[in-house]
Amino acid sequence: MDVAYFDFDLPNDRIALRPARPRDSARMLLVDGDAIADRVMLDLPSLLSPDDVLVFNDTKVIPAQLEGSRGASVDGLTSRPGARIGATLHKREGLRSWWAFVRNAKRVRNGDVVDFGGGVFATAVQRDDAGAILFTFHGDEPVELLLERAGQMPLPPYIASKRPTDADDAADYQTMFAREAGAVAAPTAALHFTDQLVAAIDARGIARETLTLHVGAGTFLPVKVDDTAEHRMHSEWGRIDAATANRLNAARAEGGRLIAVGTTSLRLIESAAADDGTIHPFDGDTAIFITPGYRFKAVDGLLTNFHLPRSTLFMLVSALMGLDVMKSAYAHAIAGGYRFYSYGDGSLLLPQRGK
Repeated sequence: MDVAYFDFDLPNDRIALRPARPRDSARMLLVDGDAIADRVMLDLPSLLSPDDVLVFNDTKVIPAQLEGSRGASVDGLTSRPGARIGATLHKREGLRSWWAFVRNAKRVRNGDVVDFGGGVFATAVQRDDAGAILFTFHGDEPVELLLERAGQMPLPPYIASKRPTDADDAADYQTMFAREAGAVAAPTAALHFTDQLVAAIDARGIARETLTLHVGAGTFLPVKVDDTAEHRMHSEWGRIDAATANRLNAARAEGGRLIAVGTTSLRLIESAAADDGTIHPFDGDTAIFITPGYRFKAVDGLLTNFHLPRSTLFMLVSALMGLDVMKSAYAHAIAGGYRFYSYGDGSLLLPQRGK
């Protein structure tokens, strides 16, 4: 499809630079079939049925944004001097190696050692076709500990370009479900949840399940081609264990709906599902790219934030609800002052069953 179909005008002041406080006070646009209604996040339990299941991503964001300089001398290796380097880790490749999108990447060659401060050093060992660089970190400490010393929370570029990361972001850009460290972007739909909202969900009898998908920085990459068929998704690692898969299948067999909390949960469920809708255990990489025409196998609804024009995520919600419906919903949201993107408001998308 022509990527231009997924374009729309978004005023710059609609981009949220801070989350709603409290988190569950955010607005929520309900899109039920082709009907649109203004709600708030605290309405969520009343909009779902006791047989439904909310599926959360328990990934935990690591401080994967690094700033350093080429020219370090460590472990007997000395790099060429100079060049400031900015690196955003986006996918683990081994115990001590991570792929990174790099600012000033042309100044980095294989074998260069980069000093990221705090006693954290890494050697560039490989470059892929898209220009990402594979770094191997020095020393014996777990890389996660090194990042705690040298890294910052990797705010999305549309926020980071408008203000610096600060102490509030360490908590604001982490969901209450975060358990498994490894993401470099938050599953932001779950940022709206609080103990109060979860208690109301439980009281309603709505089940909650978790899976893990480590969100990569590739989620922020723009689509640079004119045709969706030519776009290449970056892969991300995810896991659904057998017990969780069994419970999800049982809920659907009893007539319940699986409501993915965030596009990351949706993408992993659909990656694990067979054509007949059965969800199998999953442990590995997924690069699933969902565009209009895709037949959903297991997901029956989605709670998500508002996405960028021409983005793969706006393509995904258009596949779920229909492009015309989503363009109307987004026009309504823009006119109504909804806040967009990672720290913005949410939307509950419920397609007509059998559509």
